[in-house]
Amino acid sequence: MKPDSSPGKTLRLLNVAGVLIALAGIAAQAGESAPKPNVVFILMDDLRWDALGCTGSSIAKTPNIDRIAREGARFKNFFVSIPLCSPSRGSFLTGQYAHTHGVTNNADHTALSHRLVTFPRLLHDAGYETAYVGKWHMGGDDSPRPGFDRWVSFKGQGVYADPMINVDGKATKMTGYMTDILNQHAVDFVKAPHTNPFLLYLAHKAVHGPFTPAARHAVLYADANVPPAPNHGDTLAGKPALTRELPQTTNAAAPPAKRKKAARQETRSATNSAPGRHNIMRNQFRSLAAVDEGVGQLFQALEETKQLDNTMILFTSDNGFFWGEHGLSDKRWAYEESIRDPLLIRFPKLIKPGTVLEPFALNIDVAPTLLDLASAPVPKTIQGRSLLPLFRNSKAAWRASFLTEYFQEPNFPRTPTWQAVRTERWKYMRYSGLDGMDELYDLQADPCEMKNRIGDPAAASALHELKAELTALLARNAWK
Repeated sequence: MKPDSSPGKTLRLLNVAGVLIALAGIAAQAGESAPKPNVVFILMDDLRWDALGCTGSSIAKTPNIDRIAREGARFKNFFVSIPLCSPSRGSFLTGQYAHTHGVTNNADHTALSHRLVTFPRLLHDAGYETAYVGKWHMGGDDSPRPGFDRWVSFKGQGVYADPMINVDGKATKMTGYMTDILNQHAVDFVKAPHTNPFLLYLAHKAVHGPFTPAARHAVLYADANVPPAPNHGDTLAGKPALTRELPQTTNAAAPPAKRKKAARQETRSATNSAPGRHNIMRNQFRSLAAVDEGVGQLFQALEETKQLDNTMILFTSDNGFFWGEHGLSDKRWAYEESIRDPLLIRFPKLIKPGTVLEPFALNIDVAPTLLDLASAPVPKTIQGRSLLPLFRNSKAAWRASFLTEYFQEPNFPRTPTWQAVRTERWKYMRYSGLDGMDELYDLQADPCEMKNRIGDPAAASALHELKAELTALLARNAWK
């Protein structure tokens, strides 16, 4: 049969082509006019990874925070590239390691923090309306930083009760509880009219010491007790960095055995006693309660303004915290309790409810993720990776190891400068300038990091590989 070449068929084909072209044009216009996602980024202070209901806490009641994970994703292996407040905050904002952005400790980095190229600043350049609400903690200056249309912050650590805050450059004395005040400013920004997509960066003071809860939560969890983890009773054998003598804290005239004992006692913290540990835990959980209420208020504000499902919500922390593990309190060390944190992300347009992700994610990944989400340029100076590919394919090619670091501070001589590399199974800690004090742990066999395998012939091959990997990671990330 000969092909139909009649004028009627030609006309039909032209009509079909015209319809297809018209549909393509409509689709293109719809794509162009589709609103860019909003972002609500919530950053906690000193909240360890297992302190939420959704991450395994048997005490904390966090229904609103847990909703983020239930309706979105929970990262099982999220870590900070440095377990200290100011440097970690710099890494979240810039997508860079502390040795790159320069905020390497909790000293006054006021001038530097005004110069940082942050992802909020880049989103602002891309047309976003931006607000910073909460703790900045990179310098004593609380004045607005570049890239924010709305600024609500305070000097240094701030206080929990009746704080002085800086609102758009003006000092304002407030009456009330810090977390509630920050929650209200955050909700007000979400509810305000917006002609462009918005970014809300909410950085809480909670749950940092002095662990002061709101009065309404003062007696929560009064009877809650958690058995100590196995490494709470760590003898510190194989951890010479933790027990080394320090000239400023030991008596050089004392016998060596007495000096060694003094060093061990100095390492042991108040959380090593059951009352001390439970008191800190309970008050951190109590402080967390007001944060959870605020998350619920933000959900309500987003629902009322019909922006919830076009808003990516992220919840995380700047570092972990010890509850007496290895006899320690605070953070700063390379052990899991210090470097591991929660990361929850909700965005139904991309993330299936109840997603649980295994791959390593780092605080330096947040900046490129949010720039990628907004289709904004990602500077080549960023050292993290966008997490968006993992939501499309959880088995996407990804990092098998990561670098984390710390730089010794004058006020904390016990914790030396270190660099560490972690893989799925192993962790190697190198203490700069301290001979014979490195540590190696098989996390598969020893998740509580009790047995240092650094001198074990059976672990020699792993040690060799980890040393090479650490060298490669430092070189790849331009460590000097």
